[in-house]
Amino acid sequence: MKVLVSGGTGFIGSHTMVELLNAGHEVVCVDDYSNSTPLVLGEVEKITGKKVIAYKENLCDKAKTLAIFQKEKVDAVIHFAGLKAVGESVHKPIMYYDVNINSVISVVEAMSKTGVKNLVFSSSATVYGTPESMPINENFPTGGTTNPYGTTKLFIEKILMDYCHVNKDFNLALLRYFNPIGAHESGLIGEVPNGIPNNLVPYIAQVAVGQRDKLSVFGDDYNTHDGTGVRDYIHVVDLAKGHLLALKKLEANCGLVVYNLGTGIGYSVLDVIHAYEKACGFSIPYEICKRREGDIGECYADPKKALEELGWKAEFGIESMCESSYKFQEMHPNGFEKK
Repeated sequence: MKVLVSGGTGFIGSHTMVELLNAGHEVVCVDDYSNSTPLVLGEVEKITGKKVIAYKENLCDKAKTLAIFQKEKVDAVIHFAGLKAVGESVHKPIMYYDVNINSVISVVEAMSKTGVKNLVFSSSATVYGTPESMPINENFPTGGTTNPYGTTKLFIEKILMDYCHVNKDFNLALLRYFNPIGAHESGLIGEVPNGIPNNLVPYIAQVAVGQRDKLSVFGDDYNTHDGTGVRDYIHVVDLAKGHLLALKKLEANCGLVVYNLGTGIGYSVLDVIHAYEKACGFSIPYEICKRREGDIGECYADPKKALEELGWKAEFGIESMCESSYKFQEMHPNGFEKK
C-alpha cells in the first residue's frame, strides 16, 4: 500500500513512518517543517533501510496538495499535520483554527478528486472535554473542550463525520490519542519541540540534560492521589503500531470507526518525574506553580474497543517510555541539527 503521511517528520508521524516502512508499505511524507526538520527523513531511512518520498509543502495550499495526490496516486492517508500545543492554542486561537481545520479540508478535497477512500485522522482525547468519570470510552459524549487545540480536533471530527455521512464508500478511523511520550529504541528519532516545550516529558528531558534549570509543575491541588494532573501516557511506538492496525481495518471498507489509543493507566506529573529520575539516575528539580489555563485534573482511557476490534494493546510501561525518551535526549541534546 502507498500511504501519504501528512506531518510525517513530526514526533508521532516519524515513528509511524518507521512502522509503515517496516511493514512493507510505501510512504509519501508531506510536511512544511514548521515544527520539525527534514533531517528526520534521513533518520527514518537509517532505521528502516528504505526510502521515503518527501514533499515540503503547506497542506493548506489546496492546489499544491492536489498536485501531490495526482502525482503519487496514494491508496490511503494518515493525517498528523497540525499545531498541537494546548497552552499556545489558548493564546493563538485563530492560528490553530486556520491551520488545523483548513489543512484537513484541503486533504479531503484532494482525496475526493483523486479517488482515495481511506483516511486515518490523528485526533485527541481532548475532544471529551472534562469527563464526568474515568476511564474514558468511545461512547462518552464529546464537546466542552477546554482549549482551542481540543476544539479544532472536535470540529475536524465533525467535519469528517459529515463527509462520511454523504460518502458511503469513504472509510475513516478517528484515533483519539491520550499522551504520547518516549522514543524509538534506536534513539535516532524522538520528540524535539520548537522553543520551550509545552508538554511534560520533553521539558523533563531538557532538564535532565541540563538545557533547563528546573521543571514547572502546573498545579498540586487537583483531586488526584498527589494533587498533580493525571494523564494516560502511551509509548509513541505503541501508538504508531495502532495506526497500521487502523489502516488494516479500513481496508475492509468499515466506514467510520473511532478508537481510544491509551494504556488505561493514569500517571500523575510526580509519578512521571519519579520514573524519569529512575531512568536517568538522578533527581529532576521542579517547582510547583499555579494551574495552567485549559488543563483538566485527570484523563485516562478505556482501551478495550481497540483491543477487541483492532487487536491493539499498549505494550510499554512508564519506565520504558522514560528510558527511551532519555536515550534520545542524550543522543540529541540540542535537537537534530546539533547532536
